[in-house]
Amino acid sequence: MAWCDSCSSWHAPSALATDGSCPNCGAAVEAEAPEVEERTVGESAPWHFWIVVVALAAYLIWRLIEGVLWVVN
Repeated sequence: MAWCDSCSSWHAPSALATDGSCPNCGAAVEAEAPEVEERTVGESAPWHFWIVVVALAAYLIWRLIEGVLWVVN
């Protein structure tokens, strides 16, 4: 994304003029690469993901028990 200080707006690289200037005011802008938060291999998933995983595991275990009891009866 490119930021124009003159008109205080963000522009997509494809929206810039052919010479790289702002399409609104014509000022020169520099295209910046968006900052991406990097994760290392050792970092854990967010806590709410693990809540969903535990709830899913409990549900599947319960359904397995119900299925076994249904087959036995």
